[in-house]
Amino acid sequence: MSTLLDKVWNLHKVATLKSGVDQLFIGLHLIHEVTSPQAFSMIKERGQTVMFPENTVATVDHIVPTKDQKRPLQDNLAEEMMKALETNTKLNNIKFYGMGSGRQGIVHVIGPELGLTQPGMTIACGDSHTSTHGAFGALALGIGTSQIRDVLATGCLAMKKPKLRRINVTGTLKNGVYAKDVILKIIHDLGVKGGIGYAYEYAGSVFDNFSMEERMTVCNMSIEGGARMGYVNPDETTYNYLKGKEFAPKTFNEAIAFWNSVRSEKNARYDHEVTIKGEDIEPMVTWGINPGQSVGVNEIIPEKVPKEDEYTFNEALKHMKFNKGEKIEGKKINVAFIGSCTNSRISDLREAAKIIEGRTVSKDVRALVVPGSEKVKKQAEQEGLHEIFSNAGFEWRGAGCSMCLAMNPDKLVGDEICASSSNRNFIGRQGSATGRTLLMSPAMVAIAACEGKIVDVRDFI
Repeated sequence: MSTLLDKVWNLHKVATLKSGVDQLFIGLHLIHEVTSPQAFSMIKERGQTVMFPENTVATVDHIVPTKDQKRPLQDNLAEEMMKALETNTKLNNIKFYGMGSGRQGIVHVIGPELGLTQPGMTIACGDSHTSTHGAFGALALGIGTSQIRDVLATGCLAMKKPKLRRINVTGTLKNGVYAKDVILKIIHDLGVKGGIGYAYEYAGSVFDNFSMEERMTVCNMSIEGGARMGYVNPDETTYNYLKGKEFAPKTFNEAIAFWNSVRSEKNARYDHEVTIKGEDIEPMVTWGINPGQSVGVNEIIPEKVPKEDEYTFNEALKHMKFNKGEKIEGKKINVAFIGSCTNSRISDLREAAKIIEGRTVSKDVRALVVPGSEKVKKQAEQEGLHEIFSNAGFEWRGAGCSMCLAMNPDKLVGDEICASSSNRNFIGRQGSATGRTLLMSPAMVAIAACEGKIVDVRDFI
């Protein structure tokens, strides 16, 4: 009995190379302005062209300013990268969704919302959080610049098939516990290295009841647990989401028949299985310098860790200026950021707006909301969410990656502490070498912004 990983892998395997790795055909190649210029230069130097331009789609997200988007951009390097992508997509007849097109946004937001991302596909992008697209039952791979070159030139990617771990999250989540808490709990339990050599198949009643956007949040951070990719088997929720999307198949019923055929079979074999009870998951907050260093909001920072984790543990305490045994609840914050490819979709903004409505951002907090795409921004404004955020004291911005990785003007200053709905709390990730990041759900960020400190969102619902 086969898994989705087996089926989709075999459908796209072109050959097995002498090295023992497989050559996979890539059905959708998503590119952006930061990791593609060098790859285009490489294929040009070799006298090659893009083999499957119809399978390639481009947007801009990483370096895009979310406040002042006038061209030329104030950052000269950002303007150069923008121009390079505009030139390369035009020369190679590649679909490009730039600022003001109505379809621009974070690459892992626009792929699903346009219906480009579909079950049974192989998807590659020069961004580590490409695993987001696995929410649809696709094998979605983050790749480096040399691999982008290979996919542009050949349409294929050489890699070794990973082992497969099935992660079952059973039961139901408590009120005030979200998809972000689920993935932070998984990474907490399995570790940031636990997924090395594996793909993750997410299953169980919690995933069965999740919306597509919730599934995307979990799959997005598979890479943070060390997994090569993560996916959820496609079902009616998937098909209902895709129906009517711009690039959804025209023969939709035939597509559904195929999508059903790639689902993991009932008695499929896995290399490893894990079960987590949904009712045991609390609102999670990271306290350290990797996504595995987290605790439930009512828990304390660990007093000791296994010997192999001691070095990173001590580095985290030193950088964060925290002490072992301290409570995470009550920690004061300076900045609140709602956005990123993890949590910038319309459902994320709705949940945060529910918490914020009628409240005001603390005078000690700088707060911003960055929609994941121009489409999300437009929908949020049609629903009046921007007014709720603005009235509370949040800055309402344009679409982009923003403060998730700070390759743009949105950065932390000094040792500011940021409550963030993004995916990484690495040292320097948000633009300051001494900045400190606490990862949590958008609802937790929203209430932290208003209270000026980390609190349990369940006390405010």
